[in-house]
Amino acid sequence: MQASAGERERVEALYAWERRLQRQGAARIAGVDEAGRGPLAGPVTAAAVILPPGLFIAGLNDSKKVPPARRRELAAVIKKESLAWGIGWVSVKEIDCLNILVASRWAMRRALSALAIRPDHVLIDGLELPGLNIPQTPLVGGDALSASIAAASILAKVARDELMVAYDSLFQGYGLAENKGYPTREHREALRRLGPCTLHRCSFKH
Repeated sequence: MQASAGERERVEALYAWERRLQRQGAARIAGVDEAGRGPLAGPVTAAAVILPPGLFIAGLNDSKKVPPARRRELAAVIKKESLAWGIGWVSVKEIDCLNILVASRWAMRRALSALAIRPDHVLIDGLELPGLNIPQTPLVGGDALSASIAAASILAKVARDELMVAYDSLFQGYGLAENKGYPTREHREALRRLGPCTLHRCSFKH
């Protein structure tokens, strides 16, 4: 099905930051975002994506605005069409040692390190990465402002969700396939009934 003119205009508008940086000489721009800062269980996950300039992907958006099935479809397209992509993970143990903000930054650094191509500039959703030796621009709400960050948000969310679904069969009774570790009422009730498992973040209030 052919995309509407309105959808093409919407996606094109997401490249405003990328176009601005390209005019300043940055040829390869990586978008970075994370998933999993709020859950009670599971790792924090980040993704980094370098898109070809102006690549049109119908439906590209902040992952929170995209239904799960469509996110998986978009993730496959992003992996196929991007110039490079990488995923970074920080474990539950590391989260408890570092705190979630520091852990999120480490996940982002690991995602950038996983890229096969070194970017000239990095657009980051919300956070600044101290000590990063690549020019960077933090954008609050960046997953709704930048195509590259939106693509990263989708990859990070899909990767983490798939892992939590897989964990559901290993850590039964917590409903991880449904809640993905987030603090739903059912998840909190399971914690009161079963107690935490090794996947739960001890540093978070359960």
